[in-house]
Amino acid sequence: MNLLFSCAGRRAYLLKYFRDALDEVGGGKIFATDMSLAAPALAFADVPLRVPAVYAENYLDVVETICRENKIDALISLNDLELPILSAARERFEKIGTRLIVSSPEVIDVCFDKLKTARFVESLGLNTPKTFVVLSDALLALECGELAFPLILKPRWGSGSIGIELVRDREELLETYEIVRRKVARSILAKASAPKEEILIQEAITDAEYGLDVMNDLGGNTIAVSVKRKLAMRAGETDKAVTVDKPEIREIGFAIGRALRHVANLDCDVLERAGKYYVLELNPRFGGGYPFSQEAGVNLPLAILKWLRNESVPAELLVAKPNVASAKCDILVSTPPPRS
Repeated sequence: MNLLFSCAGRRAYLLKYFRDALDEVGGGKIFATDMSLAAPALAFADVPLRVPAVYAENYLDVVETICRENKIDALISLNDLELPILSAARERFEKIGTRLIVSSPEVIDVCFDKLKTARFVESLGLNTPKTFVVLSDALLALECGELAFPLILKPRWGSGSIGIELVRDREELLETYEIVRRKVARSILAKASAPKEEILIQEAITDAEYGLDVMNDLGGNTIAVSVKRKLAMRAGETDKAVTVDKPEIREIGFAIGRALRHVANLDCDVLERAGKYYVLELNPRFGGGYPFSQEAGVNLPLAILKWLRNESVPAELLVAKPNVASAKCDILVSTPPPRS
């Protein structure tokens, strides 16, 4: 079985997990692509490949050629901006025998547009932070006491930690709002954002934060949910975490997974305040918090390979042991030298 990881970036751990899973089911090759051959994860691929930017006109042509020439069985995307592009081209890849481990365009739209995420969560009867996309509406809510500082400003169509700011008073809100708008306009997010109402204004909930891996099979059926309490963050990604046994949070994950019907993993952020839980974000891909589930006993890569082979998956394969704490650390890998 040949696997392709697109936009591999720094996700070296995922390639290692899938390498182990491939070895268990009979072997295969791991291909990985990125804009730069110096992307760290490419050092863990059997075949590293350089591709254009995801918004390049020939991006899909290049990726399709890679899949066809190398008989890629399954493609797994690791980048938010690429997900809608690949999802819309599903038939194109399936015609050449490549299965996209990517959710439907409708699922990706709900998750990528953070306002739609909030409305979707509310439609399930779950809590989400108070959210506005019109500055004047947020100012009015502040005056009426419906909203209170501190607030979070972030891109409505965001990825990673680009443009996320915490503000503590009205003056800071007005100044930072314009700064975030300019940041989005200058970043790669500009191509994914609408020309207006592109900034989210959201109440900040700064107590405990949890990360969920909501695991669905390839038909969109929710199989398991792993819950971790985040202990530290770095560059917008979970850096330290501990798995926890919290049935009430796990049920939130099941409710979301059953309604959303995403494919494979959904990375979900949940905040806690005064004993209530608030769903913050949904990312339909392997997120930066997934390795904390794997280190606690979950093996979603192996489950995905088994589903691809139409094999049954034991329930215990997707159950995390509680109270397993882990931390990320940097390592050095060899990369090709830059071109002169």
